[in-house]
Amino acid sequence: MSVAERAGPVAPRIPAVAVLAHYLVGYRRTWRAGVFSSFLLPVLTVVGFGVGVGAYVDRGVGGVPYLDWLVPGLIASTALQVAVAESTWPVHSNFKWIRTYHAQVAAPLRIGDILAGHLAFVLFRVLTSTAAFLLVTALFGALRSPWAVTVLPVSVLLGLAIAAPTFAFSAAVPSDSYLALLFRFAIIPMTLFAGVFFPVESLPGGLRQLAYVTPLWHAVDLCRAAALGVAPQWSVTGHLVYLAAWAAVGWLLARRVFHRSLVV
Repeated sequence: MSVAERAGPVAPRIPAVAVLAHYLVGYRRTWRAGVFSSFLLPVLTVVGFGVGVGAYVDRGVGGVPYLDWLVPGLIASTALQVAVAESTWPVHSNFKWIRTYHAQVAAPLRIGDILAGHLAFVLFRVLTSTAAFLLVTALFGALRSPWAVTVLPVSVLLGLAIAAPTFAFSAAVPSDSYLALLFRFAIIPMTLFAGVFFPVESLPGGLRQLAYVTPLWHAVDLCRAAALGVAPQWSVTGHLVYLAAWAAVGWLLARRVFHRSLVV
């Protein structure tokens, strides 16, 4: 039993927002180092893939210039990459190396507050990163619809759908070498084959079905439809429910692993 649970109801509860504040205070000392890359990477990516590769795609994709077609997928992919980066080694280190979670559970903090506060910080990072990408691509004139602003909430939902189960994985594995395997066998293939760089329909049938299972494809389809001002390939409600299901299952798994690891 944790110190907080032994204290009983007389111990004052510290809400999840206090945990979020803890991470924001730390981020306040380092955010300047990330601002430059937050804008430089979208510029390099758009120029390299959209303008460079796009010059070899004569008719674009579905009658849309390749840059305009590519940008929404890149934004969703950015949300994925940030969510995973913030949910792997930072979470694992909080258990194994710096043991931040153990210090937090010794305070009047519940497991749910610890988990929710850290997830909220991850979503903050996803939101700021995708907002920077959206701004850069808007300056390049690659957004064709005012509905493009809805890319931001979709990216946050994707971030939660990815971060929550990744929290559970990072908390459960005994060594950080497993985190490298996650990138190699899950994140990189998902990024390559979930419709970011080319239509999923061009894949063989088996790979296409696997692409449809990934949460990234659902976010890419929503973001692309919003940025281009067209209907998505699948139901909007279906996309949102599917991403929410990933987030909910991931939350339950993460909460269970956190409870097992922190409550003694």
